[in-house]
Amino acid sequence: MMTKRSSAEAIVKKYQRLAQQITEQITLGVWQPGDRLPSLREQVTISGMSFMTVGHAYQLLESQGRIVARPQSGYYVAPRPAKPLSAAAPAQVMRDEAVDINTYIFDVLQASREAAVLPFASAFPDPRLFPLQQLNRSLAQVSKTATAMSVIENLPPGNADLRHAIARRYALQGMNISPDEIVITAGALEALNLSLQAVTEPGDWVIVENPCFYGALQALERLRLKALSVATDVKEGIDLNALEQALNEYPVKACWLMTNSQNPLGFTLSPEKKAQLVALLSAHNVMLIEDDVYSELYFGREKPLPAKAWDRQDMTLHCSSFSKCLVPGFRIGWVAAGKHARRIQRLQLMSTLSTSSPMQMALVDYLDTKRYDAHLRRLRRQLADRKQLAWQALLRHLPAEVKIHHNDSGYFLWLELPAGVDAGTLGARALEYKISIAPGKMFSTTDSWASFFRFNTAWGWGEREEQGVKTLGRLIREMIK
Repeated sequence: MMTKRSSAEAIVKKYQRLAQQITEQITLGVWQPGDRLPSLREQVTISGMSFMTVGHAYQLLESQGRIVARPQSGYYVAPRPAKPLSAAAPAQVMRDEAVDINTYIFDVLQASREAAVLPFASAFPDPRLFPLQQLNRSLAQVSKTATAMSVIENLPPGNADLRHAIARRYALQGMNISPDEIVITAGALEALNLSLQAVTEPGDWVIVENPCFYGALQALERLRLKALSVATDVKEGIDLNALEQALNEYPVKACWLMTNSQNPLGFTLSPEKKAQLVALLSAHNVMLIEDDVYSELYFGREKPLPAKAWDRQDMTLHCSSFSKCLVPGFRIGWVAAGKHARRIQRLQLMSTLSTSSPMQMALVDYLDTKRYDAHLRRLRRQLADRKQLAWQALLRHLPAEVKIHHNDSGYFLWLELPAGVDAGTLGARALEYKISIAPGKMFSTTDSWASFFRFNTAWGWGEREEQGVKTLGRLIREMIK
């Protein structure tokens, strides 16, 4: 286990070292703004590193705004940025005593539901990436053997075999989670909502990231909770100093965060930051509700640990699901709830009663085939390839003024339009051409992200998608003018 982890860290450090080396050369003036850098192949020869390592170093430099890619030309040192106005930076902690965003989110999602619309706004991967035939066989198999007792056996906390299978997957990461602590839910969103409900009362303050997954904002609105939105960086994640400020100034009851492949930004918190986060929340006696639905879609050799791995005081409710990595239609999620497991079961019985019995049993049948990990390895490769294709198409067709924030894991890109160009307006115009995007306003209670949008890269890439990106580029140019 330690050997694998050390190896994975070494690979990460290698491309970071190359990126740092080139950054220092730019700082020293070895490379001036506008200079063409060595091509990827030339840099492979110079550095002795692999093509993949060099590619990731250049991607990192580009996401940091230090270099720019020009189609059919190569990579160039970016112009020196003008000093940003201090007023342009979003506040570190934003308070909102009455979250009211569900209508806007609903309207955006409804408008992009048509099959004819390019699903760049979608939160889900392409379902054709999933082993649907095998899962349907499992569903057919359990349908033959189901009895009248099956419904009762699968009531909260859920199917015992499924809870044991999930507990074993925690164990593979060195985490000791009892099957009795796990509650099976109708997707991760139910797990997250029940967790929030279990540790708060209407009127309580809850911390979220800014920007954050819009489902968190919808949950706060539904439960009449007050939001504290804490500044979150596209690479480094939540600002711990701002988080501490919020914890010191408000009677916070819970903190809803994504620590791996965050939606919409895509970052994964470093192990050091996860440990600091857990320690800070524990010191203030604040529950962490950890939304970890993308953890299987990581980059590299080893799955990142959730923040719960550093929790020694049972202060973390870890929520995840099979929806983003295996089968959205089954709607099977869970929460590793620790001491709150029984309260969450009672809340579930009062709301949805239980998660679908046939779906739970079919998932157990599929997991017994031992094909899950092979599927995940294939899925991660496919998502990485598609992300690269989409990223390159965006570089080719969007104006140079658009900044593409790129993180390795997951399947989202976060795009920054020039100041004054509204992503909501762009989204409305794009829909006229059957193209959907997810405007930044969906992910915040403020207007801080009006010039940003999330782009889903998980769908198959072909001429239709290429033309869609080309149309987006044209619309953005028109808006800039």
